[in-house]
Amino acid sequence: MLKKFKAVALLAGLLCVSGVAQAEENIWQAIINPFRQKEVNPVENAQYKEECGSCHFAYQPGLLPGKSWAKLMDEKALADHFGENAELDKDTLAEITKYVMENSAEKSFYKRARKIAIATEGVEAPLRITEVRYIKRKHHDIPEKMIKGNKDVKSLSYCDACHTQADKGIFDEDTVRIPNFPDWED
Repeated sequence: MLKKFKAVALLAGLLCVSGVAQAEENIWQAIINPFRQKEVNPVENAQYKEECGSCHFAYQPGLLPGKSWAKLMDEKALADHFGENAELDKDTLAEITKYVMENSAEKSFYKRARKIAIATEGVEAPLRITEVRYIKRKHHDIPEKMIKGNKDVKSLSYCDACHTQADKGIFDEDTVRIPNFPDWED
């Protein structure tokens, strides 16, 4: 028992020293459950879900790195958010910015989010999830007629059109159903 306690204490100390302490609640989850979750952390912030989810799918913060969220949450960027005015009052902006930054890809212990973090290292911050190299690679073999030519999908940005459990942060191939193409398999 003492040996296990020492190992946990050593691991906690190393994590704190290495700067990962910024995601404190995720660290304890990683210590308690060393088997990381496979997907991305689902959206848990009601303000984020309400504000962002009122116009589009409330993308999980783990789908983009912090450098992307910092650009997207800029006041000027929100005034012209992909052609729409998505301005927020200062308090709401502060809360949502804090949430997305604390849960961005590089701060996540979820495997898919970590892969996104790695795919965005050393490159310009993507402003769209569909610009992330990892996401592009995962979708490269899907014919255009099934996405852009599909009236029920239209674009890769509509994650929840095909990923039936996207709202739970699950993007596994087993949960994909492409509308109007029920028999398609990768």
